[in-house]
Amino acid sequence: MLNRFVSVDLETTGLNHGKDKITEIGIVRFIDDAPAGEFKTLVNPGILIPESIEKITDITNEDVKNAPAIGMVIKDAVDFIGNDVIVGHSIMFDYRFLLKAAVNAGLSFEAYGIDTLKISRKVLKDVESKKLEDLCKYFNIPDENHHRALNDAYAAAYLYLKLKEICTEEDLKPYKLMYKVKKEGPITAHQKERLLELLDYYHINPPYDVDMLTKNEASRNIDKIILEYGRIKK
Repeated sequence: MLNRFVSVDLETTGLNHGKDKITEIGIVRFIDDAPAGEFKTLVNPGILIPESIEKITDITNEDVKNAPAIGMVIKDAVDFIGNDVIVGHSIMFDYRFLLKAAVNAGLSFEAYGIDTLKISRKVLKDVESKKLEDLCKYFNIPDENHHRALNDAYAAAYLYLKLKEICTEEDLKPYKLMYKVKKEGPITAHQKERLLELLDYYHINPPYDVDMLTKNEASRNIDKIILEYGRIKK
């Protein structure tokens, strides 16, 4: 079984990796079953965090206002992970968001992973809930700041160590994380000019930072405004 790994957790504005954004990254490295380094940062998502998500994570729009954009921190996160196996609770959720950010930044990011949620579903038949917070209670794992990235990264890591005690090596075998992502370029100068013109003309205060939009996002927002309000009358 592994003598070193990284445990990863993200907080995001929602569950849709196509439109939602990362608000916090937490990564912890374990070597010989003990913490051996950590990486954490808030992230400015460039869009408003919904009130419902603020209540869950306790991360507010004010908290991330001056935080770095994902493009400024994704290389550091990927470099910290390096070639280590990634452990996480529903790891593909986090990997999809990280991979999208990495690809958009022109980075290569391939990894092997271990999903503590999948393993728990297989071996903990007597435990009704397989949520991370409930499994922490079951195993008496510290979970003092649930739904914050670094806390949950530590929780998933300690859950993995508990699973090592009751699972076979085959149960805990890492597998290659597979997901296809196309690179999305940043908003073009023409798109920015057109979008700003529409926003100004219709007196719209957008729930996003125009400068942080991708080409696809800018196109969707332009089309959405035109569909709802119509074209600008010259």
